[in-house]
Amino acid sequence: MITSAHKMKVTICVLVLGWCCCLWAQTLVPNCCPQNPTKEKQQALWKKLQDHIANIDADLDGSMGVAIRDLTSGETFLLHGDDIFPQASSIKIAVLAELYDQEQRGRHGDSGVARLADLYTVRIEDMVPDSAIMLGLTPGVTRVTNRDLATMMIAVSDNSASNVLIDRVGMPNVERMLSGLGLKHTHLQRKMMDLEAARQGRENVSTPREMMTLLEVLYRNKLLDKELTSDFFKMLATPKDSSIPKLLPADVVIANKPGELEAVRNDSGIVFVPNRPFVISVLTTYLRDERAGQQAISDIALAAYQYFDRLGRSSEYGRAVPPSTNK
Repeated sequence: MITSAHKMKVTICVLVLGWCCCLWAQTLVPNCCPQNPTKEKQQALWKKLQDHIANIDADLDGSMGVAIRDLTSGETFLLHGDDIFPQASSIKIAVLAELYDQEQRGRHGDSGVARLADLYTVRIEDMVPDSAIMLGLTPGVTRVTNRDLATMMIAVSDNSASNVLIDRVGMPNVERMLSGLGLKHTHLQRKMMDLEAARQGRENVSTPREMMTLLEVLYRNKLLDKELTSDFFKMLATPKDSSIPKLLPADVVIANKPGELEAVRNDSGIVFVPNRPFVISVLTTYLRDERAGQQAISDIALAAYQYFDRLGRSSEYGRAVPPSTNK
């Protein structure tokens, strides 16, 4: 006969057993799986890109600096990112930025600033070598706007047009703008083709990180309003012979400015990959073979493009999702 005391013992045993099972389950489940998923797939791809760049750097007979930033996530890669490199014509990005900044101030009522529509009459005394367009214009007769000069400076790196713009915006104003953006190692210290200034050590310089930062500041409308930012990058995206676009698809928009001097090859810009734009600055110096420097820049730009294009076309799980065909 089952007594009430026996029933009570059975009930207590069942409760204790259930409590123990609950404790066991609670200790087992948390140890099974992490609370939040990892993102090791993307990190593995990013690491492969870095390794590939390191291999290109190792194979180059010269010195290289690289800065790449994902404009979506902010993830950044730097190789000798804070070393100072001669900029050659890549410094013209800063001259263009100052011209557009003065245009913006003029629209807000400031006087004594350069405007895009201001006219300039070609003068023979302003001519210097490597000026493919300006040297073909008629001094004293031909009139062009500051916008025209900027187009020559960016599209064909016309040195005479660049020097005229430097005079018109003011070299100290370019320096002031760069300093105001916190760019401590980016300097416009001479005009184009001023070999005497170069011999004196007055070189136009920057670092990979600071060229990347200048372009990101412009991209994020921190210097110019949206209208002028759009116009700035439209100007900078004028098609040109340069290393970053060389191996990339022809339909990708690339706003960049290359530069070259003896033993120096550079290129800095933004590659507008759909859904995943990125900034890239590749600076090379001490080159034994300048063509090898250009090829290294092109190879790094291609590797970066392939990485960001893959992310831009994929879901967070890595599936490449076809674009919508709905009208």
